[in-house]
Amino acid sequence: MSGVAGGEAYDVTEAGAGTQSGAGTQPGAGGGPEERPGAPAGALGVDGLALKPALEAVLMVVDEPATEEHLARVLQRPRRAVALALRELSDDYTRQGRGFDLRLVAGGWRVYSRAEYADAVEGFVLDGQQARLTQAALETLAVVAYRQPVSRSRVSAVRGVNCDGVMRTLLQRGLVEEAGTEPETGAILYRTTNYFLERMGLRGLDELPELAPFLPEADAVEGDSPEGIPSFDVDDSGDSQTDH
Repeated sequence: MSGVAGGEAYDVTEAGAGTQSGAGTQPGAGGGPEERPGAPAGALGVDGLALKPALEAVLMVVDEPATEEHLARVLQRPRRAVALALRELSDDYTRQGRGFDLRLVAGGWRVYSRAEYADAVEGFVLDGQQARLTQAALETLAVVAYRQPVSRSRVSAVRGVNCDGVMRTLLQRGLVEEAGTEPETGAILYRTTNYFLERMGLRGLDELPELAPFLPEADAVEGDSPEGIPSFDVDDSGDSQTDH
């Protein structure tokens, strides 16, 4: 059977679409992976990959439900074949009793953990969440709180050390969140969350204490800085210099 997607004709009979693994590939049907076992993975085009494994690989990295149209376009397959393969994968996971499920939600497909394993997932996610923040995490959180929205490279410049790991910890604990991108550089900006205010006992950021009492005296600053005035306005154009 043939179909048309994106103005091009495709052969619906393909490896992994509507068949069990290892079946459905006809001799001379376009050189699927089963016909060229010796070819390295990178030697095959996207349309030459087995459909079900390709779908699994893509769905493992999506951050929102992926539509059948999008998946068909990316994998260069007809939508009908993609839709059939997705439903078969979902049925396979259920029949095999896997800890995850493939669901059609909000018009797209995404992998979810099964409800019966919620306790295990919750235990993993919350493990260590009650531990105290390190000094580095507290310093980083303070920079974000007072200079938000702020990029990671700017936070690293203020602290004088790379803050990537600490920022991931703060994100995981829900204390900071993404707040768009910087127009000039495209760097991701971060801000504190409502959970941060809750944990700090604040009604708003305007209740943050003044920094002046905690700043060093001017004479001490001048002794450490050639310019005599500390400056936090660094160039974020090289965001990758600190964000590896």
